[in-house]
Amino acid sequence: QVQLVESGGGLVQAGGSLRLSCAASARTFSRYAMGWFRQAPGKEREFVAAISGSGISTYYAHSVEGRFTISRDNAKNTVYLQINSLRPEDAAVYYCAATFSHLNTAREQYNDWGQGTQVTVSS
Repeated sequence: QVQLVESGGGLVQAGGSLRLSCAASARTFSRYAMGWFRQAPGKEREFVAAISGSGISTYYAHSVEGRFTISRDNAKNTVYLQINSLRPEDAAVYYCAATFSHLNTAREQYNDWGQGTQVTVSS
């Protein structure tokens, strides 16, 4: 089991930027593909971005492609989500998740989840 702790959320004006971090406890962190998901009030939790264990492969939801960047530092057991050009519709609780499998967009493929970090966007 992997313990995940997100940080970096906050209140940002539309058009602004944030960098979310997710620290993982796994000793073999590089063997886990990592994903970011988000959940707005009254909505389903949705896929945002994922990255392979090596960091070579990434995949994004269409709604964030070109504005969000997922990356990881395996030496620090940390995955990041750089969010640029924030829009009001990006406001949500952002969760990181780990899967001992290949890069995946499906929520049910992820076994371990963090507690989430809130991103609020002011217009």
